[in-house]
Parts: sequence; C-alpha cells; structure tokens
Amino acid sequence: MVRPPALSAAAGPDGGPSAAEILQRAEAEASAEHKNILLDFDASWCGNCKLYDRFRDDPQMHPLLSRVFVFATMDTGERPNDAKHANTPGGVAYEASVGGGEAGWPFMVMLDPNGKPIVDSYRPDRGSKTGTSNTGYPDAREEVDWFVEMLRRGAPSLSRQDLASVQAWLNAHSTTQHH
Repeated sequence: MVRPPALSAAAGPDGGPSAAEILQRAEAEASAEHKNILLDFDASWCGNCKLYDRFRDDPQMHPLLSRVFVFATMDTGERPNDAKHANTPGGVAYEASVGGGEAGWPFMVMLDPNGKPIVDSYRPDRGSKTGTSNTGYPDAREEVDWFVEMLRRGAPSLSRQDLASVQAWLNAHSTTQHH
C-alpha cells in the first residue's frame, strides 16, 4: 500500500470523465448486466496500482472477474505538479465519501449496481491504531485472504473454485513469497 502524498492533489483540466460520469456509466452497465461494480482508486505513479492492474487484466483473472463485476477506476493520487496526469474530477471527494480518503493506493470498493458500497479493501488489523489497514494490492497472506473475503461478499455467485483460482494466482505472483 502507498501512503497519500502530503499535499492534496487537485484535479487538473484534463482529468477526463468526472467521478459522477464514471459511476453513472458503471451503474448503468452493472444494472443491465446484473453485476456489481469493482471500483479502484489509484495514481499513475503507484507501483501497487500497476500490480493490481496486471492482476485484473491477466488473461486468467479478467474473464473470471468480469463475469461478476463491471470495472471502474478513478485517479485520486496524482501529484499537483504533474502536467501529464490529473485526478478524476470529483474523485477525491467520492473516495472520501466511501471511506477511502486516507487509505493510500490502490483503494478498492465493491458496489452494488445502484452504487451502494458492499465491502472495501480495509481489512481487520489488530496491530494498527484504527484496527484496520488498507489491503491495497493483495500481496501478503493476510491481504490475499481479505481480498478473497471481499470477493465472497461482493460477488457471492463466484464458486469456491473461482475463489481458489484467485487466491492461487495472487499467491503465485506474490512478492512476499508465501506460496
């Protein structure tokens, strides 16, 4: 997980579609396809975000996850002095509204087709001051376990075999060598 920069990143003029537009499209698609939404908040410079993208787009994982989710992304960690990248307009406020304002990146939330949060990437963590920690990209064993739990809650139609496939993929690609 990556911690937020000290300065608040402001949306630039080329921030692309707004948070409201991204959500509206995702909700319409999810409703039409009877799926939930897997929304991630990220930043162009975030290494863990790129690992998450690699996982989500993997030829084995993408078909499995896209059966049950519509994917949406909002950039919320861009640096104010970055002329090439901008935050999604309204993304920082939306991320804060679903509890991810101080999470770091990536922060994930699974939403129902109406945009109501089901579960997010904060996992129980007795060692933290708040009692939770953002999983970010699920790499360590406890993060992988929490991501699989997120899938159980956010995509109950996934089979045990599907969940085991996700867990095996994450374990096989772990940088913490817990496989």
